[in-house]
Amino acid sequence: MKNKTFNTYCLFSCIGILIASFYPLYMGISVISDMIRFGTVKAEDYPKYIIPYTPIALSLIVGIALMPVFIRVFKKYSLLGGTGISTAIFFTSELIFEHTVTVTRTVTGSFAQLKDWQLSLCAVTPEVFESGKLTEVDILMGEYSPAFKLHFYIISLVLIISILNCFYGFAEMIKTGDKSRCKALTIQSVASVVFLLMCIWACFTAFYRNGDINVSPLSAILMSVFFVLFGMTVGVYVTSFTLQKKKSLSVLLPSVTASIITLVMYIGEMILLNGNLYRFGQGSFFEGLPFIALAPVDIFIILISGVFTGIISNYIRDINT
Repeated sequence: MKNKTFNTYCLFSCIGILIASFYPLYMGISVISDMIRFGTVKAEDYPKYIIPYTPIALSLIVGIALMPVFIRVFKKYSLLGGTGISTAIFFTSELIFEHTVTVTRTVTGSFAQLKDWQLSLCAVTPEVFESGKLTEVDILMGEYSPAFKLHFYIISLVLIISILNCFYGFAEMIKTGDKSRCKALTIQSVASVVFLLMCIWACFTAFYRNGDINVSPLSAILMSVFFVLFGMTVGVYVTSFTLQKKKSLSVLLPSVTASIITLVMYIGEMILLNGNLYRFGQGSFFEGLPFIALAPVDIFIILISGVFTGIISNYIRDINT
């Protein structure tokens, strides 16, 4: 009975990830088709954010399709194997897209590699970028640096490892009958889906930034929620593996991890903006501290990410004891 349930779960997992990946796969096929026919992709035809979402979709499809094989062969190390393969597929396909796809402006005839094109889309709304108007952020960004992709890649890896953890975790739970991680995996699933939806929202709106380093209150709120949720998603991931540890470790480690990964996200943004950060308001609470770009509000967001993760970790632990 368990085997039948397990096989059904794996089948529906594959079907589900294929359905969810329809648009990223369509974007990839569309770009490849244009490259074959025209040798480039016209700016007006470029499907926003083919990177990293097409590579992410490809990596998840392979990782989930191979899930029953990895669970049977690698047993308790199946998630590690699946994550390793998926990560390799992500970076391979990501780099291929970055270095082989070019985007061309029809009006000017100028073109850029996809990685360069993506750089500007990360900073402002697509509408502001496409208007061709020089913004404060354009000036701050300066010369292209591949280091800007630090946060770009970290977001992708967080999505991959958190989503795979959910699929593999529930699969192993069905296989073994051990439900000790059920609550953690459920919360991880919710966090992963919400974080993914916020990523997609950011892709199409860049959270309504207009190219000014001082963002609107709406942008500030959405960016803050994004940072906190990003850290919490990683923190809950760690929580799902530390439930059997002593309380100080199972709560403290996820909290510290969440805050550290949120700080790394800020560092990635700092690299993107040539040592600057978006400002969420006026006054000393929102101004960068001496010698560092972080403002008190940024430090508060980093700490809140850890605090919320600690609360959730403690809640999950109490349920399981």
